Amino acid sequence: MTKQRILQVTAGLLLAALIALGGGAWPVQGAVPAYVGYPSFFIADVVQGTSVTITPYNFPPNDTFTVTMNYYGSYGIGGYVVATVTTDASGNLSQTTFNIPAALATLDRIAIRLQSPTTGYYAYNWFWNASTGVTPTPSPWAGYSGYPSFFIADVVKDSTVTITPYNFTPNDTYLVRMNYYGTYGVAGVVVDTVTTDASGNLSKTTFDIPDPLKGQVRIAIRLESPHSGYYAYNWFWNNTTGGGGGGGPTPTPNPWAGYSGYPTFFIAAVQRDNSVTITPYHFTPNDTYVVRMNYYGTYGVAGVVVATVTTDASGNLSQTTFSIPTSLQGLDRIAIRLESPNSGYYAYNWFWNYDAP
Repeated sequence: MTKQRILQVTAGLLLAALIALGGGAWPVQGAVPAYVGYPSFFIADVVQGTSVTITPYNFPPNDTFTVTMNYYGSYGIGGYVVATVTTDASGNLSQTTFNIPAALATLDRIAIRLQSPTTGYYAYNWFWNASTGVTPTPSPWAGYSGYPSFFIADVVKDSTVTITPYNFTPNDTYLVRMNYYGTYGVAGVVVDTVTTDASGNLSKTTFDIPDPLKGQVRIAIRLESPHSGYYAYNWFWNNTTGGGGGGGPTPTPNPWAGYSGYPTFFIAAVQRDNSVTITPYHFTPNDTYVVRMNYYGTYGVAGVVVATVTTDASGNLSQTTFSIPTSLQGLDRIAIRLESPNSGYYAYNWFWNYDAP
């Protein structure tokens, strides 16, 4: 792992720890002055393919939570919205039994997440999709060890990529996703679904590059199983590789090879439900960044695209004030993220949605 990645991951882990604990000073509006800790819940009952009942613990009072379900290993992020619940003055949920969406009804394991778009608090868990009292079918991957991985074997620019897989789970199904470099393929375009045989061999190893990513210098690719929860990811230069002994075109040299550190930014000003202004620091030179906003706690991942900005030779951004999208107006806190589909660098922060300074 390069120094830049270590620094980025460290910064991300520190911010994640703060978010998990509900870090940040509370304004007068929407305050939870007596609440401490963070919410959690246990799985109390399951009706296979139909519903799940939870036992909540220590939820913040007078708050609203969106309930989502998704495949095991996703933490419920970006899942199907199955309900919206509120808590009373004691933190009790208005509903604790939720229907399993049809798209997930046949999975072995399912992730469930409750997240507040107002305060940013969240809790997640997962459950065996087997009726309570019935022993779940033993995992077909019980004897599997290690984890899957793959290498890039061949690329046809803007057309296909071929991988060489290693140690994939047997008798499993994987979604193949592609996304911008630096995303690890998370929430990317689904380009294929492949299966493995009893030896873990993939049914297919060459995949089409989707239209939205054609023209990108580098592309991330991810294989993830909605059944076992295993996944693997890599990235590739979007340049045609050579056949035989002739070699292929040399990838364009990395224009950020001399760059060190990582980009960050601070919140400079906010106009409630209208705009946010940032103060950027140490961005990569001559680069392009997609600006996204999403609800607090998401780090801005898979958020609404509000702008695309470029940096000059000194790393200065072409724009620093961004409009708050309609879908996020009214929230107390909002996450904002700048990520480069070219260099893979990114930075994120969050702000109170109140007029400031």
